[in-house]
Amino acid sequence: MDVFQLTRELIDIPSVTPEEAEVGAYLYDYLRRLAADYDGCVEKTEVEPNRWNVFACFGEPVVTLSTHMDTVPPFIASREDDEFIWGRGACDTKGIIASMLTAAERLLEAGTRNIGLLFVVGEERNSAGAYHAAANPRGSKYIINGEPSENKLALGSKGALRYELVAHGKMAHSAYPELGESAIENLLDAIHAVRKVPLPVDDVLGPSTLNIGTIRGGRAPNVIPDEARAEIFIRLVCDSAPTRKALEEAVKAATGDKVDLNFVLEIPALRLTAVEGLPTSVVAYTTDIPAFGGKWGQPLLFGPGTIHVAHTLQERVPKRELLDAVEIYQKLVRQLQAYE
Repeated sequence: MDVFQLTRELIDIPSVTPEEAEVGAYLYDYLRRLAADYDGCVEKTEVEPNRWNVFACFGEPVVTLSTHMDTVPPFIASREDDEFIWGRGACDTKGIIASMLTAAERLLEAGTRNIGLLFVVGEERNSAGAYHAAANPRGSKYIINGEPSENKLALGSKGALRYELVAHGKMAHSAYPELGESAIENLLDAIHAVRKVPLPVDDVLGPSTLNIGTIRGGRAPNVIPDEARAEIFIRLVCDSAPTRKALEEAVKAATGDKVDLNFVLEIPALRLTAVEGLPTSVVAYTTDIPAFGGKWGQPLLFGPGTIHVAHTLQERVPKRELLDAVEIYQKLVRQLQAYE
């Protein structure tokens, strides 16, 4: 099967987090056939009920090719034209999986061993699969994590800092607002304060950025709202401590005890390494790499496609980049194995 057909087959298996079971079964069967042909082994490791990571190895893995099998919603079936393959997961990361599988098969055909392939669940939500894999490492010296980087090795990636703002109020009839207190107005005060917090800039990773991701609350148009919530997401470029302190102080100063700033998640920013002969870039998104915690070896970040169309209705991956990625993954594996 060529890399284009494989990409489309993977896209056409819905795998929106946490519904990865069907694509996990497909990858397990695919790798089981590959293991039978090249004296490898393959296993499924349960992360949660009906969700599992899939791992295959051929010899003792020095280099592991890895990415996630889940996607964001909504599911979008595949299609193609002369230049692109389209659909949910085309670049994030079904095309990457197809490139890794094709590269691995070519390496095996040429006699290369000591490689692994690891496909995990849950990256789009909480990296559950990567955290689970970190607790069960397999001795790999390098892990090439696949994310859309336009076929450039990433020198670094931004981290993430997530909070939920929970505003309190008192319900009342809207004709008598003096009898209540608007949680939505309190939330707006907190959001305004958060947006005024200066965020750090890094000389390699660039500026930190803030996104107000969701806002919800209230009961009805004619009811003073007693509760409201918002989720905020900051792309980190350095140590989080000063930013966390500044957020806490800003919300407290603006709203007192009327709004809680609840910590949800932190993923640190990363500096990564280059490999001679390959172009480099810096990416603004977060990955599974911090969740692996170094347990699968030194991380590298590389993949076909651009993040600019991931998570959109126009998600696609250039066919030329898929073909090039197959060759570059092979080159990376050989170069990294030569370092050992």
